[in-house]
Amino acid sequence: MKTKNIVCLIALFAFVQVSLLAQIKMPQASPNSQVSQQVGLTMIHLEYSRPSMKNRKIFGELVPFGSVWRTGANNPTTLSVDTDIKVNGQSLKAGKYAIYTIPEKRSWTIIFSKNTELWGAMGYDASNDALRLNVPVNKLKKAVESMEINFSNLTDSGAQLNISWDKTTVGFGIEMEVDRVVMRQIKELLIDQESNDAGLQFQAANYYYNQGKDLNAAIEWVSKSVEADPKYYTVHLKAKIQAALGNKSEAIATAQESMQMAKEEGNMDYVALNQRLIDSIK
Repeated sequence: MKTKNIVCLIALFAFVQVSLLAQIKMPQASPNSQVSQQVGLTMIHLEYSRPSMKNRKIFGELVPFGSVWRTGANNPTTLSVDTDIKVNGQSLKAGKYAIYTIPEKRSWTIIFSKNTELWGAMGYDASNDALRLNVPVNKLKKAVESMEINFSNLTDSGAQLNISWDKTTVGFGIEMEVDRVVMRQIKELLIDQESNDAGLQFQAANYYYNQGKDLNAAIEWVSKSVEADPKYYTVHLKAKIQAALGNKSEAIATAQESMQMAKEEGNMDYVALNQRLIDSIK
């Protein structure tokens, strides 16, 4: 009898184990989404769930006006940044934040909370707010079925973050310090050390050219880079800087040199770039 009881217990234990492990995989009603975007020198990471309209009226009914909303479904939307940023001109330290919102008909309050561990908005406490801002509501011509958060208008030092669902969209600008950081690196790695590294010289010259800085310094660096380690792309940059300085004949000759190098390397994109540069100078 004792042995029989032990066998029954083992069988029951095995049944419980199987029951616990056996699960039916089903589609999520509000699928999880992760978006990572490099903006300038900052990595921005978003995690959120995407509820769908499903023939429901969203704002004013499913999502009440005037109430704190998790900005999605399930866990609140979170945003992580690895450098300090500015949101619509207001400072936000590097870190991870839950994004809560208070939708209204004409504007939304966007909340960056330091508490990222809540379920939905239950337990939300304004004392954990790191930042609040008010943004206008914009109407879309075509409804967005599944809530979407995306980035637009990317530049070297900023972007627009947009939250869209149904025919409503709101957004805010994100900016970060870039020029001061890059210029500090150029000073420390290139100028102060009087480096002859061709790669660093090319990078610094390219940054100066693209940002409209001292072109005389840029041409000096790129010329040294070309002399030490000539590449079709470094020679092309030299031609662009020469053209910007008004040295047309030199720029054309340098562009022709870059074009020939690009042909030999089989890079037809740079062949075309050099031809367009030559055409723009003549």
